[in-house]
Amino acid sequence: MGLWACLAVISPFPFYYYLWTHPQKWVHLCGSGRDPCKVMAIVSHFIKLIQIISLLSVSTFSWPPPLYFWPLFIFGQFLNFRVYQLLGEDGTYYGVRFGKNIPWVTEFPFGVIRDPQYVGSILSLLACLSWVPFLYIFLWVLGYAFMIQIESKEDPATRAKPLS
Repeated sequence: MGLWACLAVISPFPFYYYLWTHPQKWVHLCGSGRDPCKVMAIVSHFIKLIQIISLLSVSTFSWPPPLYFWPLFIFGQFLNFRVYQLLGEDGTYYGVRFGKNIPWVTEFPFGVIRDPQYVGSILSLLACLSWVPFLYIFLWVLGYAFMIQIESKEDPATRAKPLS
């Protein structure tokens, strides 16, 4: 169970890396009839479900959670919700890499917290440390740190051209 859970936890990061570094291939793979952001969102949600199921398989739950759970989890989810609210599906799911014009956002949490969606996800994961073994949280956070590093080097020359 442990190896399967480890692999499931890190499974989205090769996918995200591929899309970030080869956006034109993804646009072509999706074809002219499908929105690459929408397809990425669907695949990402499926992978997220696998990640959550894998964490549940190695977790032990006790109630009530520790006091640190609520502020970390609520603020982490607030950041995730706020990023999605401000960027929408296209901005959240690499629209700029797929040739879409995504307006620059400066409202909170942008401009205050670097990579607010990743920070929110990391905070939510840390909130679950009393239930989920450290190894799985560490691997997931390591994946986010990897993607933060990759996405910080956005090369406009490698952006996809929209299919006509």
